[in-house]
Amino acid sequence: MLAVFLEGPVFAQTASPNGSARTLVANGVREDAAAGERHVIYLPEMLAELFGPGIGSDASARSSAPPAADAAATNGDPANPNSDGAAASVSVSASAGSFARPVEPQRAISGAIVPDEVLVTLAGDEGVVNAVAAQFGLEVRSARASTLLGRTVARLGIPDGRPVGFVLAQLAGDGRLADRVPNHLFELQQAAGVVNYAFERIALDAGVVSGENVSVAVIDTSFDEEHPALKGRIAGTFDALPNMAVNDRDHGTSISGLIAGDGPFRGIAPGVRLLHARAFESGVSSTDVLLAALDWAVEEGAQIVNMSFVGPENPLFSAACRNAVARGVVLVAAAGNNGPNAPFGYPAAYESVIAVTATDVRDKLMGKANRGRYIDLSAPGVNVVAPISGGIDVVTGTSFAAAVVSGAIANLMHAGEDATPEALAELLRTTAVDLGVPGRDEDFGDGLLNAKAAMEARVED
Repeated sequence: MLAVFLEGPVFAQTASPNGSARTLVANGVREDAAAGERHVIYLPEMLAELFGPGIGSDASARSSAPPAADAAATNGDPANPNSDGAAASVSVSASAGSFARPVEPQRAISGAIVPDEVLVTLAGDEGVVNAVAAQFGLEVRSARASTLLGRTVARLGIPDGRPVGFVLAQLAGDGRLADRVPNHLFELQQAAGVVNYAFERIALDAGVVSGENVSVAVIDTSFDEEHPALKGRIAGTFDALPNMAVNDRDHGTSISGLIAGDGPFRGIAPGVRLLHARAFESGVSSTDVLLAALDWAVEEGAQIVNMSFVGPENPLFSAACRNAVARGVVLVAAAGNNGPNAPFGYPAAYESVIAVTATDVRDKLMGKANRGRYIDLSAPGVNVVAPISGGIDVVTGTSFAAAVVSGAIANLMHAGEDATPEALAELLRTTAVDLGVPGRDEDFGDGLLNAKAAMEARVED
């Protein structure tokens, strides 16, 4: 399990110019152990928040605090009576020990992250990646060309304990890099768990459903290849975690089974060309792994991608989702199971993604479902029957509601609907059955998916 929370004082350690001493940075004071000198430096807003109180607080609350640079301009330098209050730069080059001002303001990090890694993108090749890593005292853990981002994505390790936010500030002034972001963590959205009532609630005839000739990709855990509902029905697989042993199969088996299952368990869209990417183990994945899985799905021709997981907002994954939709791929995601007061769940909250929440057999909202203006549709996800490794069980979560919507969209495409992702999403929203207060709301979105009404309405040319 990755440790993602830090407690107590946080110190950033960087190599001194001559390599003989360490420099500790805390509370805006740099102390050179070899020379016995003390220098005052001002931390930009992101670093001030990392080193000061309020670590882990809500990003929206943090954003209301005045930037550290503004405070410095007001108060001046207490250690230098001649100071005009201009903030000193803090971006440190590990190889040269020089300081360079970040070229753009940094935001405080929110959400769980891999604690010793950052992701960067650049137009250069492996040689440029290695040069950047060497200059800033980082390790190249992976580098690959991303189809969706159109750049090289490099995962750089931090071997000396510097906080992620500090390293991002160091990298901010390097013109070779296009993006510098944390490697955020994402979690599968399965809550605790009888004939499957989903077909009835979304007005879809289980006897005639089909997703034949439609390509659907699932990004999830591994799956039970021998399960009768899925055996021989997977068109392609991809392992985004090749160096990690496979232990989890249940969640991925349920999601793929709900979409494509046949035989002893009939899914929402049997006959689809199903692509399955393993990207989760122990319920957790990272931005880098998810980018690789989404790239693979799009390159393999997926028309729909099901993403039954939730994490914080990440600029790289946002761009990849946006570019996938621009290529005509429909993205469906779970809204999240973290409760009414939880922050928005991503990727569902990205504008280009269809965000799905879960309802029960009486069309009541799952109590632990996320709320928010980003919710688009509701679908059965409470106590629905689904395959698991070695059998069938009752499962609950917005994960499974998302799979129901992905399967329904596959039926639409099988029936000849070839509209843009945006038009398809609008069709589903305008034909949904309104639930809760009249009109769109933050609990149910536009309402319960109505596959029959969507089939009859179709997108107008």
